[in-house]
Amino acid sequence: MKEIKFPYGKGYLTHTFDESQLSGILSSDINEYDPGMNEHELVRVAMASPIGSLTLSELAKGKKNIVIIASDHTRPVPSKVIIPEMLEQLRSGAPDSDITILIATGCHRGTTKDELISKFGEDIVLKERIVVHDCDDRDMLVNIGTLPSGGVCEINRLAIEADLLVAEGFIEPHFFAGFSGGRKSVLPGIAGRSTVLANHCSEFIAHQCARTGILEGNPIHEDMLWAAMKAELAYIVNVVLNEDKKVIFATAGAPADAHMAGVTFLREKCAVSARPSDIVISTNGGYPLDQNVYQAVKGMTAAERAVKEGGVIIMIAKSDDGIGGEHFYRQLADEPDIQKTTELFLNRGRDETVPDQWQTQIFLRILSHARVIYISEIPDEAVRMMHMTPAHSIPEALNIAKEMLGRNKVSITAIPDGVSIIIQ
Repeated sequence: MKEIKFPYGKGYLTHTFDESQLSGILSSDINEYDPGMNEHELVRVAMASPIGSLTLSELAKGKKNIVIIASDHTRPVPSKVIIPEMLEQLRSGAPDSDITILIATGCHRGTTKDELISKFGEDIVLKERIVVHDCDDRDMLVNIGTLPSGGVCEINRLAIEADLLVAEGFIEPHFFAGFSGGRKSVLPGIAGRSTVLANHCSEFIAHQCARTGILEGNPIHEDMLWAAMKAELAYIVNVVLNEDKKVIFATAGAPADAHMAGVTFLREKCAVSARPSDIVISTNGGYPLDQNVYQAVKGMTAAERAVKEGGVIIMIAKSDDGIGGEHFYRQLADEPDIQKTTELFLNRGRDETVPDQWQTQIFLRILSHARVIYISEIPDEAVRMMHMTPAHSIPEALNIAKEMLGRNKVSITAIPDGVSIIIQ
């Protein structure tokens, strides 16, 4: 028998499996990696020897208006570790500068004050100027050109008018951008809605290179990289986290070079192979990434790569913040024929993308490959309306899955953290 813990909100769901049915446990080597330093030391060391860049204090010299792009409430970036170090270096180089922390919400809802305090600590929230990006605030958007995809590139005015633009972030495998971090602070982080929609068009989402762990030839990544360079993002501090959301690797410096250092580290730790199974159990790594159904699609894509055609995915995501978007919900709930919705999306041009279409498109791709049982705090009827089957525990979900498959003897793959691995 094998006991496995699956992150669920800020806790875990635990289940003991019959090892004769357990095909494997897919996890990265990250959790076994010992960096030999604590979180603060890792960030300081990285910032002391930036890749392809001067130090942050040197970059800050002579600058009057500095903007730090920071992640929002949906990302587990340890801002309490990173931001104080960035502020200290910036003020050592430019003690009289005006510094703004710009929250990269992308198209997410605005981050609340309580969430800001949880993220940065009360001291920073009280003392620093913090602005939450709004992708629909036309007065705060500036057109900086045309993306390689052909879409207009509109970016938050505060970033464009800054004398120095820098960013924090974290790097993990990403289900259509290849990897998170780096250039994503700008697009989608502080971009206008129309820019995000163009970048997330159905053509690009369907592209064979718009997949987890792929950057080369990925049109979504290429747009993002262009936007970051055009916005003159000068410097980043990015980290890699383990399952406890603790920093185990830090990189700093020129955005493309520093980001690639983190990508290289992740590729060595996160790549796994899988034998397709009848049932695959996945998660979104717990809080804050499993706050809603929208975000949970990411963890489902790992299960998609590991489940047999016509098999069953059991997705564990607490979703105590709800579904994650009215557009996302309606696109799923209003049409019972998932193939019809998929064809509707694929027939739309790059400039015809609608909000949340990309997430729905990927989710429908998953549903066309396997059935999904969803363990969460979401009302059962809402789960059913989104073409999934609700469950409230792992044993219940396994029983439902076996009924769906029509047999008790099944093969099972466990993925404790679906957003931390790259299935090859």
